[in-house]
Amino acid sequence: MRKTFKFRIYPNKSQEGLLEQQLRLCRFLWNELLDIRKKYYLWSGKSVSKIEMQNLIPEMKNLYPELKMVHSQVLQNINNKLDEAFQSFFRRIKNGETTGYPRFKGKNRLSSICYTQSGVSIKNGRLNLSKIGSIKIVLHREILGKIKTTTIKKSSTGKWYVCFSCDEIIPNVLPENIFAIGIDVGIENFATFSNGDVLQNPRFFREEEAELARAQRKLSSFKEFNSEREKSKKVVARIHERISFKRQNFIHQEARKIVDNFGTICIEDLCITNMSKAPKPKIDKVTNFYLPNGAAQKAGLNKSISDVAWGMFAQSLVSKAGEAGRKLVKIDPKNTSQICSNCETTVPKKLSMRVHNCDKCSTILHRDHNAAINILRLGIQSLGENSRSLGL
Repeated sequence: MRKTFKFRIYPNKSQEGLLEQQLRLCRFLWNELLDIRKKYYLWSGKSVSKIEMQNLIPEMKNLYPELKMVHSQVLQNINNKLDEAFQSFFRRIKNGETTGYPRFKGKNRLSSICYTQSGVSIKNGRLNLSKIGSIKIVLHREILGKIKTTTIKKSSTGKWYVCFSCDEIIPNVLPENIFAIGIDVGIENFATFSNGDVLQNPRFFREEEAELARAQRKLSSFKEFNSEREKSKKVVARIHERISFKRQNFIHQEARKIVDNFGTICIEDLCITNMSKAPKPKIDKVTNFYLPNGAAQKAGLNKSISDVAWGMFAQSLVSKAGEAGRKLVKIDPKNTSQICSNCETTVPKKLSMRVHNCDKCSTILHRDHNAAINILRLGIQSLGENSRSLGL
């Protein structure tokens, strides 16, 4: 299996200057290569291959000697990323999707460099980078497997990180566990489990929303190219970073608890992108005015969906379950809250109705608890296993 290990690094002022310079040079190379591909297509009507563009890099290093300050594989990786952007562009055109042509990168639009095979080593607890030097690194855990790529990233708050993408990792399989759980995620509660347990929604963004609004108002009061504006930008970025750190820590801890305690985990296969789409405006045919369609309420719901981070939670469960040798089942979420978990009768209810009350079998449950039981049942059915074998 493959896994990424992320660590904080602390370059000194000289090293930070070199890293910043390499980011600028990589951004320059991206723009030059993109300009060449664009002009060549306009002139000949043909695309340039990745290999042809890669063969131009040595010539560009002679034309722009400052590019020699960057490791050769880092420059090659820029060409690879640009080619991936074009491949994605052509694929979307072929599939009839909305397309976005690869763009030139402005200032601060490139924040990482990648070493693919060489130029990186760890000796005596320090990170050694070609063309940069020996950098202090906080190795808070062991790096497992074989390092395939190394990425140096700069965050929006000015912090530096290194990410090692490692392959050939031996999975840490946990002892066999016969217990199964169904999980229904929501906004009222972060998650409701089929055994009746409830995980409260921490609402990290909502807690910081007022402070973030103040910081953004202060930022908007400064004009462009103002030194105070740059300071204010970092304040806004720091609040966003703090929210992100809290959310990631919470999700990873809760996902770890679930994987440790259950051998079979059943979750909904949610399409979060579609759930977050804004409603299309409707126009009155008589007055030609826009009709109210709950756009404000939808915007508030979208904010809550983004804050609760269902996708990140599902991704964390998939990753940890795969590493631990657990079974994880994704099921279709359609009607999981409408069907009675006891008699399987359809009980229609609006989103505002939080209690499931079945007229046929008199089952009364919280809406999310009822859905979690249905998710578990459907997950077990998809596995073709009986409930006794799963500790139910």
